[in-house]
Amino acid sequence: MKTLRVSSFGLRGHVGTSLTVPVVQDYAAAFATSLEGGRVLLGRDTRDSSPMLASAVRSSLLGAGCEVLDFGVCPTPVLQFSTSRREAAGAISVTAGHMGGGWNAVTLIGRDGACLDTNTGEAVLDLFHAGDFRKAGHAEQGEMVECERYFNDYLDRLCEVVQADRIRSRDYTVLIDPVGGAGCAFLDLFADRLGIRLVSVNAEPSGYLAREPEPRPRSAQHLSSFIRHVAGDVGFVLNSDVARVSIVTEEGEQASEEYSFAIITDHVLRHHPGVVVTNTCTSRMVDDVAARHGAELKKTRVGQAYIVSMLTDEEGVLGGEGSGSAVLPSFSPAFDGFLTMAMVLEAMAQSKRSSSELLRALPKYHIIKHRRPCDAHAAYHAVDSIARRLVDRADGTLDSSDGIRIDWEDGWVHIRPSQTEQLIRIISESTERERAESRGDEIAKLVDQELS
Repeated sequence: MKTLRVSSFGLRGHVGTSLTVPVVQDYAAAFATSLEGGRVLLGRDTRDSSPMLASAVRSSLLGAGCEVLDFGVCPTPVLQFSTSRREAAGAISVTAGHMGGGWNAVTLIGRDGACLDTNTGEAVLDLFHAGDFRKAGHAEQGEMVECERYFNDYLDRLCEVVQADRIRSRDYTVLIDPVGGAGCAFLDLFADRLGIRLVSVNAEPSGYLAREPEPRPRSAQHLSSFIRHVAGDVGFVLNSDVARVSIVTEEGEQASEEYSFAIITDHVLRHHPGVVVTNTCTSRMVDDVAARHGAELKKTRVGQAYIVSMLTDEEGVLGGEGSGSAVLPSFSPAFDGFLTMAMVLEAMAQSKRSSSELLRALPKYHIIKHRRPCDAHAAYHAVDSIARRLVDRADGTLDSSDGIRIDWEDGWVHIRPSQTEQLIRIISESTERERAESRGDEIAKLVDQELS
């Protein structure tokens, strides 16, 4: 199976087989060429391969005449936040985020701190495939500067966006599991500024991932097992670059990652009405919450770049996805786990409700998620074939704007090739668990038939 994924917003693959130093150097050189030099921020996560790949990126940037501000181990949303404030032409984050061990990725960030838009990214891809890169002469070689203490600037702004004093007044005990990733070194500072008692789990920065890095219920077992024993008010499960978050309640419930954005949507719309943007396969909880507040909900394709782009176009107040991601455009154009945690704590403090009460206040749905490994070509072929088989389906409304989605009055099912991994994702949601399971199983069988 081919594991290299080259896209307009990033490059990802299995280290040493598809994702190699020469490939990363060329990709970074293409980005530097598109910028015609300039200042570029560079950050990475803690995976064993990240220092090597960051060095490859750095060499290409310097060779193209870029000034490199090296942030070292840095959560991607913090790097994105810092890009415009450092007056940089762009940034690169070396991290595989929610993907498992052995994988890594190079994510491209524009001068505004957002992931590259499609048009800009396609120009980088053209340069990458052409292999025609900018080469600075001896006198124009770039300079590297190591950056420290940038997190304080980030926290200063974060504490202006959320009601930090109100959070401090509640004296919360908060459990956080950063899976040994880029967030480890920043948790104490985050906790200190928000006045929370921190209980950290898997918080030693390491190339070893102690659990599956994608934050979802089965990734939350460590926190769930003892949150009641330490009288914790809420637990947060992060991915390795602090872009995604799932929640564990004070009762030990391992909540689906879908709840994170739904809670924040309900909280934000109570105080700041406006347009909310999400993707085509996020839980209907968000639809219902937006309707409850009389807010307009816009939907786009899956992916941070698409969410942020539509937020800009629609002048929206909030965006996010069911993966546990949220972006507040008044703060930063990034899926941001630190922001997500702070806003959940703010919602608890303002409403004087526990984390479990926040969950129970949301509409009730049952969501089932399946994954089927396959290479990209087989994935797209299978989805196209299934779309042709379902096009005349009379008992539901079919939407093919991003994969295939079929809607019924009580729920929906969605199938699409993953943008980041070699697999097909199948999501089924309904007001009845049995119906969500049966619909998801039916589509999964169709996929298995196509892949066999």
